[in-house]
Amino acid sequence: MPDERPAVAGTHVQRFARFDRALHGVLMLSFLGLAFTGLPLLFADALWAFRLARLLGGYGVTGILHRVFGATMIVLFVVHLGRIMQRVLLKKEAGLLWGPDSLVPQPHDALQMVQHFRWFVGLGPRPRFDRFTYWEKFDYWAVFWGMGIIGGSGLLLWFPQAFSRVLPGWLFNVAFVIHGEEALLAVVFIFTVHFFNGHLRPEKYPMDTVIFTGRVPLHEMKEERPAEYERLRAEGGLEEQMVPAPSPGLVRRGRVVGTIAVLLGLTMVGLTLYALLYS
Repeated sequence: MPDERPAVAGTHVQRFARFDRALHGVLMLSFLGLAFTGLPLLFADALWAFRLARLLGGYGVTGILHRVFGATMIVLFVVHLGRIMQRVLLKKEAGLLWGPDSLVPQPHDALQMVQHFRWFVGLGPRPRFDRFTYWEKFDYWAVFWGMGIIGGSGLLLWFPQAFSRVLPGWLFNVAFVIHGEEALLAVVFIFTVHFFNGHLRPEKYPMDTVIFTGRVPLHEMKEERPAEYERLRAEGGLEEQMVPAPSPGLVRRGRVVGTIAVLLGLTMVGLTLYALLYS
């Protein structure tokens, strides 16, 4: 029987599991939904906000959609926490909390950040990154704490009567300010810094499809994450993570979805800056 495996089998390394990619997809969809339904409410006096809300069915419908996307993100957050607890407590994957496979900031991250900035200006070599870089950890924790702050304040505003039985009234005014300002910060950060790190920096431009395919070329891993490559080779785990290249169709779909998300995000940043500068 002829070998039906693709000729490029084993040229890529599995970086993200399908479940994690699915969670990121839901996160991306819900965040875009929250941005496009929340900012028109925040900047309700801006002409573009009025037109966008009318396109969605009016401010009443926009508010309902905002709550739907908010509930989706809260469920996503709970699922993510549950997955972490399952892997740490049941599967005993202590490496999630500390070590090269952990997203927890560690002392060497600060050192590599300094080395990276020195490399930017030609004062030293490029740091030898492992599985997660310092900016990826920053991105993760910015979103992690942001979801807690925005989600918590959003629930207070969503169910004021229930929470007012145990919380003082002034706290709802604080929650209103925090919810809007933190959400505005999240939108600007995700649609600029995160998009640049993930897609728009020179070595990734115009699109990094790894979050859609879950796979990264082996030569790219050697160049960008040499410490991880050498560690896996020394541990004998590199071959276990070798996979075929993603199908052209999957790559194409990832590029389409990613391009749409980037364009929508940058459009929202532009409208937000316009509202802040000219309102």
